[in-house]
Amino acid sequence: MSNSYIQPGKTIGIIGGGQLGRMMSLAAKEAGFRIIVLDPTENCPCAQLADEQITANYDDLQALDLLAKKCDVITFEFENIDYEALLDLTKKANVPQGAEIIRITQDRIIEKNTLVAAGVKVAPFEIILAKDDLKKGVDKLGYPCVLKTSRGGYDGKGQQVIKCNEDVLEAEKLLEHGACVLEAWIPFEKEVSVIVARNEKGDMECFPVGENNHVDNILHQTIVPARVNEKVAELAYELALSVAHHVQLVGTLAIEMFVANNGEIFVNELAPRPHNSGHYSIEACDFSQFAQHIRAVCNWPLKKPTLLKPVVMVNVLGQHVEPLLKEIPFHPEWSIHLYGKKQAKFQRKMGHITVLTEDIVQTLYTLEKSHIWN
Repeated sequence: MSNSYIQPGKTIGIIGGGQLGRMMSLAAKEAGFRIIVLDPTENCPCAQLADEQITANYDDLQALDLLAKKCDVITFEFENIDYEALLDLTKKANVPQGAEIIRITQDRIIEKNTLVAAGVKVAPFEIILAKDDLKKGVDKLGYPCVLKTSRGGYDGKGQQVIKCNEDVLEAEKLLEHGACVLEAWIPFEKEVSVIVARNEKGDMECFPVGENNHVDNILHQTIVPARVNEKVAELAYELALSVAHHVQLVGTLAIEMFVANNGEIFVNELAPRPHNSGHYSIEACDFSQFAQHIRAVCNWPLKKPTLLKPVVMVNVLGQHVEPLLKEIPFHPEWSIHLYGKKQAKFQRKMGHITVLTEDIVQTLYTLEKSHIWN
């Protein structure tokens, strides 16, 4: 593994052209890099800022070859890219994150086993391959429990909560998509996340712990600092660093966790990239998760992020865009980010707002009173 670093003026390739790629590009541009994005959607959010777009599917080997020829380093902005194509790319291009982290995070079964091997707690789980396994698994774990497809689920898709016998029949449909994971229900007090970054030299840094609230299984708000005690926060950092070290992370990793009523922490899932729950860092920290990600994949020394002020980040979905636009004149304290997506679809992430505040409770009340989100 090389300890050389990528200098400004060089070209960073980004596989995936959504909002994460867009915000990575903004950070990379500030440091003086060129950007080429590979994405099947013409004029995608990232392409609007990139120097060049290669319009192709993520498994298009010819397009990936072209990206390899044109770029000095290549990163990715989400995990639903083609693993085999990425593995092939690592043999001919500088992809510091490698393909293994994608193999792990694309499959919940592999991810769970990796977390167990890393020595962190996960919810008790059973691997479900057939209907008989599901019945046995439910008997073993008890109600309530959650069945999740091992591949392809996000924002609550590919999941079924099982509270009774009737739910088991409904959950069986998920087996049509292949192997699943059945998880015991953790009666948690809060869901939190930590964004950790690591460079090729092995330097690691964490962003402050975020407290996450979901609506309809989609992240709605992140509150930072998370309203947890110091012991819980320290444990969350410890777990994040353990996982990052175990998977030999390069780049950024978001680790979502459940905090149980007794202060125990269970790791729920991993995302090998900047994450929605870290968007607050653009305004609220002295350094954003996107800038740290660029430093990590370019093998620069990492900065230790500092929270400048408490903050609330709220997602803007398709149905929230119109009411948000009407509220702009009344909220000078809101930092508004819209991602340049063509169509404001229902439940689709279109942007976010960030509010720096000395009074989290009052800010949450003001946001609710705006009626954008209800």
